Amino acid sequence: MNRRFWLAVPALALAAFATSASADGYPVRPIRLTVPFAPGGTTDIIARVISESLGRNLGQPVVVENKAGGGGVVGATDTAHQAPDGYVIGMATVSTVAANPAINPKIPYNPLTDFTPIVNIAATPNVIAVNPGFPARDYKTFLEVLKRNPGKYSFSSSGTGGIGHLQMELYKSLSGTFVTHIPYRGAGPALNDTVAGQVPMIFDNLPSALPFIKENRLVPIVVAAPARVKDLPNVPTFQEVGLEPVNRMAFYGLYGPKGMPKDVVAKIHDAVIKSLQDPAVRKRIEDTGSIVIGNTPEQFAQQIREEYAVYKKVVATAHLSLD
Repeated sequence: MNRRFWLAVPALALAAFATSASADGYPVRPIRLTVPFAPGGTTDIIARVISESLGRNLGQPVVVENKAGGGGVVGATDTAHQAPDGYVIGMATVSTVAANPAINPKIPYNPLTDFTPIVNIAATPNVIAVNPGFPARDYKTFLEVLKRNPGKYSFSSSGTGGIGHLQMELYKSLSGTFVTHIPYRGAGPALNDTVAGQVPMIFDNLPSALPFIKENRLVPIVVAAPARVKDLPNVPTFQEVGLEPVNRMAFYGLYGPKGMPKDVVAKIHDAVIKSLQDPAVRKRIEDTGSIVIGNTPEQFAQQIREEYAVYKKVVATAHLSLD
């Protein structure tokens, strides 16, 4: 995992980022924030945490709208095709700008050129968690069960080509295991079926899985994070179990269609930074298990480029395809 980015950019260190442009007149009507997944997943949680405060800071409501499908592709495509006036923006995730484009050459947008990065709001660990009925409650036993039973078990994800899908495929290739992929139209439905026992395991973002873990309705096995998560002190990281390449966090940012005016980008960016300086907003984000970031548009653009390159390599190395 490239820890340089996560550790070198302190949360909200960029509150001083400023621009001479004033974005006079913007916004004069409500703003739509598109979430490319179904309600209930981490992307949806972060969007709803930030939207209320962002709306107050901009002086117009920010309305969250879920457009699920294709592992985030439907919602991302919708954002890419909007007018670049700042009235429709989207949640950018590793799935929509890196993992899915890396595995799917037919995606109708270029993640590096068809969007205007605005800000990375937060980063979060990912976790493999199992239904309590699964015959393992720790990583050592989990690996032994999978190796003894190739093809017997399946895992759910937010969709084909999403970060949960590709990280699990990478895990499978490095650990020498085989688990069948069951894609859903978002992390929420995937979680619900895993909790219900219809699918035995999930590779998910920690914020959406954590409430079920705390209620003992899911059992955490291993996390992708720079260090052990304070809420899961007994759960090892992928680095600890010898699988450093899988040890990558997810991110949740804002972007818009390509060609957005710099002054509008700056106004949205500054309003997000102001929101993230609110202790109540920070606490709600951190309570999900996420880390507040708050970087510049330029830094977020660079991060997107880096993540896309990583997952292109994952796809090539593991010989992954949608066929």
